[in-house]
Amino acid sequence: MEAQRVIVTGGNGDIGCAMGARLFRDGFSVTLLDLKAPSEVSQEVKALLALSQSGHEVTYRQVNVTDRARVDEVLSEFESDLVAVLANAGIVKSEPFLDITESYWNQHLETNLTGVFHTLQSAAKIFVKNKRPGQIIITGSWVGTVPWPEIASYSATKAAVEMLAKSAARELAEHKIRVNVIAPGIVNAGLAKHQLKTEPQYAARVAKVIPLKELQTAEQVADIASFLCSKSGDYLTGSTILADGGASLFQFD
Repeated sequence: MEAQRVIVTGGNGDIGCAMGARLFRDGFSVTLLDLKAPSEVSQEVKALLALSQSGHEVTYRQVNVTDRARVDEVLSEFESDLVAVLANAGIVKSEPFLDITESYWNQHLETNLTGVFHTLQSAAKIFVKNKRPGQIIITGSWVGTVPWPEIASYSATKAAVEMLAKSAARELAEHKIRVNVIAPGIVNAGLAKHQLKTEPQYAARVAKVIPLKELQTAEQVADIASFLCSKSGDYLTGSTILADGGASLFQFD
């Protein structure tokens, strides 16, 4: 029998690739979507693609989640065995609030909010059309509820996707479609890893804010996606799973 399929947007990033690798190990076929052309994907994605076998595969498609027609096209390509879609694609750029430009603001809205909406609605329509249960998992963030300096645009979009998920979960429950959010903390991967290397003020704050004193790994985020896609997570919908190492807890020093 062929494996059931999950689709992961932002699949060329560290977290997206880790999600794809974990879900492939869990027995799913996996399709990774990302802006990058197939020839430009990371070595980690190339290694994952090489693991494909008959009936249990990893595939890759170039997709910009802000392009609704392309999102619809690719999700429809894999609709026959689709059971879950992970809306993970996102961007973050640091900018003091007073320096935020309209262009900078719109970039975050288009990718982090509208892109998630496109992915969520497109997947939901496929599940409803085929009269099959399914789930959509959105990558949020701990800063969706806690203000962090210089990323107001990013934080606002992450707060917004939590309400988008709740609203969608409420309306889609009658179709047996579940919608949940994973809210990671400060992950030593992808966008945050880049900030740690290039922004000294960011690194200084990070050094003080995590009670567990450890940066999160992409694999730890992927573990939560694995839980939600397992039988153990099948009664959750409209939920945000906060896994931030305590970063959102009030700091006394």
